[in-house]
Amino acid sequence: MAFRGWNDGGQGASLAGGYLAKIWDADRFAEIEPENFYDFQATRPHVSLLDGQTRHIDWPENAFYHAPIPGLDRDAVLLLGIEPNLRWKTFTGMIVDLAQDLGVELMITLGSLLADVPHTRPSPVTGGATDPDLIERLGLQRSRYEGPTGIVGILHDACNHASISSVSLWAAVPHYVSLAPSPRAALALTQRLSDVLGTDIDTAELDEASERYSEQVSEAVASDDETAAYVEELEERAELLDDEQQLPSGDSLAAELTRFLRDRERGNGGPEREGPSEQP
Repeated sequence: MAFRGWNDGGQGASLAGGYLAKIWDADRFAEIEPENFYDFQATRPHVSLLDGQTRHIDWPENAFYHAPIPGLDRDAVLLLGIEPNLRWKTFTGMIVDLAQDLGVELMITLGSLLADVPHTRPSPVTGGATDPDLIERLGLQRSRYEGPTGIVGILHDACNHASISSVSLWAAVPHYVSLAPSPRAALALTQRLSDVLGTDIDTAELDEASERYSEQVSEAVASDDETAAYVEELEERAELLDDEQQLPSGDSLAAELTRFLRDRERGNGGPEREGPSEQP
C-alpha cells in the first residue's frame, strides 16, 4: 500500500507503488468510492480535457490492483491512493475486510518522510513490525514512535487487531528538496521490499531516474552557497555513520517525522502542500 499525502514525503512511497504496478503489469480490479472519505474542499477533484474538448472530472481515488510476483509462487494486491480526510475507521475496516476475504497473509505499507539526509547518498530505509517473529526474521524493529499518525499507522493497528501480519517501510527524503519527486526514495523502498519478499525486483528505471535526480539537485544546490555548505555538512555526517557502520535508527527517523509535524502545525508546510497548480 502507498498513499499520497502526509505519508508521502517527496512522493517516494507513491512513486514506488506506481512503479511496482507498472513492472508487475498489475490489473486494476476494485476501488473505494471517494464520496464518504474526502473533504473535497481540502482534497479537490481535478478537471482535465479529453481530446482538447470534453471536460473530465478526476476524483480522489484509492484503487486495488492484482499481480503475480515474479520469482514467487504467490500474488500481490496493490492499493494505491490518497490519504482520506474523513472516517478513517470505516476506511481501514473496508481494507482489512477485503484483505481477509482475499486471504492476505502479510500487509506492507510504503512511506517516505523528510529528514536531515543528503541527496547524494542512497535514502536510508527503516522497517518496523509488531510481530516478534517478523521482526527477527526480516531484521526489522518494533516501533517506539509516539505522536500524531497518518492512515498508515491506523492501518497497522487495524491489521494487528485482525491478526494480519504487517510491515511498515519508511524511506528518508532530503527535507531541502521536499517538493521534488524523489526516485531515490522510491528506489530505496523497492530494494528493501525486495529483501522483505525474498525475490529480485527490477529497478533499472529507478536507478536511472535516481542518477538524474541527484545530478539535477546537485546543480540546483551548487547555485546557493548556504545550501551547498549545509549539504556538505550532511555528507560529512553520513560518512561518520558509514565509518561506524550504522544507519539512522527507526527512532531517529521517527524524531524527524515528529519535527516535520510540528513544522506543519506552525504553518511551514510540507511535501503535500497544495497550490492552484499542484497535485494533492
